Amino acid sequence: MGGAKVYFTKEMSPEAVVKLYDKVGKKLEGNIAIKVHSGEAGNQNFLHPEFWQPVVSHVGGTIVECNTAYEGERNSTAKHIKLIKKHGWNDIFEVDLMDKEGPDIEIPIKNGKHLKSDIMGKNFLNYDSMLVLSHFKGHPMGGYGGALKQLSIGCASTAGKVNIHSAGKYVKAEEQGIVWNDLPEQDAFLESMAEAASAVCDHFAGNIVYINVMANMSVDCDCCAVAEDPCLKDIGILASLDPVAIDRACIDLVKASKDIGRDHFMERVTSRNGEHTIDAAEALGIGSKEYELIEL
Repeated sequence: MGGAKVYFTKEMSPEAVVKLYDKVGKKLEGNIAIKVHSGEAGNQNFLHPEFWQPVVSHVGGTIVECNTAYEGERNSTAKHIKLIKKHGWNDIFEVDLMDKEGPDIEIPIKNGKHLKSDIMGKNFLNYDSMLVLSHFKGHPMGGYGGALKQLSIGCASTAGKVNIHSAGKYVKAEEQGIVWNDLPEQDAFLESMAEAASAVCDHFAGNIVYINVMANMSVDCDCCAVAEDPCLKDIGILASLDPVAIDRACIDLVKASKDIGRDHFMERVTSRNGEHTIDAAEALGIGSKEYELIEL
């Protein structure tokens, strides 16, 4: 079978993450950004710093996060830094809130239908490569959250998140706020996510490794303060150099599951047309839906 290589293990441990990183065969170099989801206040499903500690120590690098564009404890620098400390990230890691202070920067999007650029915190430019650590789960707006969401919404500043959610209609979040009841049709949002993801891929020119952890799989994202408990049993950990392939493989593993919660999870994905993000990202040339799943 051709396509991108996606490595997979059913072993759910911090050590397995390290094993998979090494298996991918890409040694990240220079100043390495390690993108995680630090978890909204009250969320019970996000992956804690201790889980990621072995791979972060192994790779070397800085944990990076960005402010949000919705109500909660992560939508301002002061609140977000406080919560990151409360969740224990600072106890073990150096953490860089990339948009903690302005001005934002913009990186170009090639062939975007909706967005001309991706708006990021200025600290984004300090990094030479990126390790994208994703907790694979559902998402209230995107249907699911994986590598592509981490690249797009995850790496964008508050203004960048508004830009993506509104498919380019609203940009200046701090001036006008996001108008949640005046958003574009769903596919335009999903395509905007793919476009923002493509900008980050182009910027790092292949110097990115992706790890998706299929654990604590709720239909809700780690950005939800009130989230449903997981509805699927843990499936495993995946690693790849291809963000499209790794997300496609995760969805396929859910579909192939005999778990009683599978249909509930997939209803969240399909009701938001979540797989369209994967199709749009492939169309932009940042990866392939054809993959070879290599189980360790």
